[in-house]
Amino acid sequence: MRKLIATVFNYSLDGLLADEGTEFWKFCFGLPENREPDDRAHLDFLQSAYAHIMGRTAYEGIAGAMTTSTDHPFAGILNAGRKVVFSRTLKTADWANTTIAAGDTREEVDKLRLGGDGHIVVWGGVGLWRSLMRLDLIDEFQVSMFPYVAGEGTRLFDGVPKSYQLDLVSSTASGNGIVYLEYRRPR
Repeated sequence: MRKLIATVFNYSLDGLLADEGTEFWKFCFGLPENREPDDRAHLDFLQSAYAHIMGRTAYEGIAGAMTTSTDHPFAGILNAGRKVVFSRTLKTADWANTTIAAGDTREEVDKLRLGGDGHIVVWGGVGLWRSLMRLDLIDEFQVSMFPYVAGEGTRLFDGVPKSYQLDLVSSTASGNGIVYLEYRRPR
């Protein structure tokens, strides 16, 4: 059965995501050393995914960025990869290799998990992450924790179960102070 692995980019020490227009956003994307990782192991992880899933808002933003910024390290992987967008309002998906999952979230995820080993990357957005957490469907989290106290932004873990144990699998510090954390949900 395939694992669901949520990727959480641009996360601050005080537990906030880098919302567009905030100072934290400017810190994450304004400095070349803070931009999305192009680490070979991370790119291999993304490349080897069975599918990449996202909510409608994340899909629209990522699709726009990856189809116009083809030099981005993720562009080739995502443009060619299988993508599933979870939405009850989206009627068409123009990004190549994209299907829309409009049914029951648990049933749609169960269909994706069947048929083999490997992993499915959960890109977001926040609504999808929270929904998957409430349904206890996420198997692992990969978090890039920035050396920054944001003070403003979206809290990823609001509105999720009060008790949600995770086991630390690994932690790796980069030269620029970003710590990459991998957590697994005990099953």
